[in-house]
Amino acid sequence: MTEFISLMSQFPWLFILLAFLFAATIGSFLNVVIHRLPVMMKREWQQECNAYLEEYQPELVKKLGKANLDKPIDSYPERYNLIVPGSSCPKCGTIIKPWHNLPVLGWIILGGKCASCKAPISSRYPIVEAFTGLTVAALAWHFGPTWQFVTAALLTFGLIAMSGIDLDEMLLPDSLTLPLLWLGLLLNYHGLFTTLEDALIGAAAGYLSLWSVYWLFKLTTGKEGMGYGDFKLMGLFGAWLGWQMLPLIILLSSLVGAVVGILMMVWKSHKRENPIPFGPYIAAAGWIALIWGQDIVSWYLGSL
Repeated sequence: MTEFISLMSQFPWLFILLAFLFAATIGSFLNVVIHRLPVMMKREWQQECNAYLEEYQPELVKKLGKANLDKPIDSYPERYNLIVPGSSCPKCGTIIKPWHNLPVLGWIILGGKCASCKAPISSRYPIVEAFTGLTVAALAWHFGPTWQFVTAALLTFGLIAMSGIDLDEMLLPDSLTLPLLWLGLLLNYHGLFTTLEDALIGAAAGYLSLWSVYWLFKLTTGKEGMGYGDFKLMGLFGAWLGWQMLPLIILLSSLVGAVVGILMMVWKSHKRENPIPFGPYIAAAGWIALIWGQDIVSWYLGSL
């Protein structure tokens, strides 16, 4: 390991290239997570609802029929998780060959179409793979071959998966946000990114900051302005970066969210009354703060 770190330190371009290739491969798996995790969660919710009905509403269960309740809410196979079944064309069901699963290149080789039925394959898949590779390559350039790079890459993988799911489902899964929040606190036990004291305060302050805005907005308008997943995501960044970065993250995420929302309405691709997921903007702002947060804060304070 020491020899590998020494080699990567001598050839930073090689380290950045390897980081890109590895992360792009992980990006292929993140596409699976973004697509399948919401389905798995909905099935779990269905099972919990069925268990509740069987215990407290037996007459309703008898009327509806237990077989109908146990039937999955979607058309996917009964055994369905992040590993099983293997990747296949959603139209013809042909199993995707390993060389067609190569990050970015596989999609280009296929011309964006299924090798069997020629059905179009969404460009979202290579975009996620390339974006994952580029963001982790940026981390490799900034941190070098260090533990900060390794852990920041793990965080980036989680942020990309959460952002994709939030864009699709308006949902930030606890199975992603909470483990990363706790990981941030554990990493800062020895001060990897900030002190443990600042991380603890940051986790609480991050959650409570948006929680307070949520309740203020709800009491004022009677509407819900954001979801609880946004609170947890902000707490996550507080745990990783400390409370000092929270104002910057809130400011950046609000600015980006406002600009994107206005552009979407100008282009008439989004109606004003339709909700916009806030998680991707928090994730982007937090990732920027992870790399350039201290520089931005120092520049701002120096310009006063």
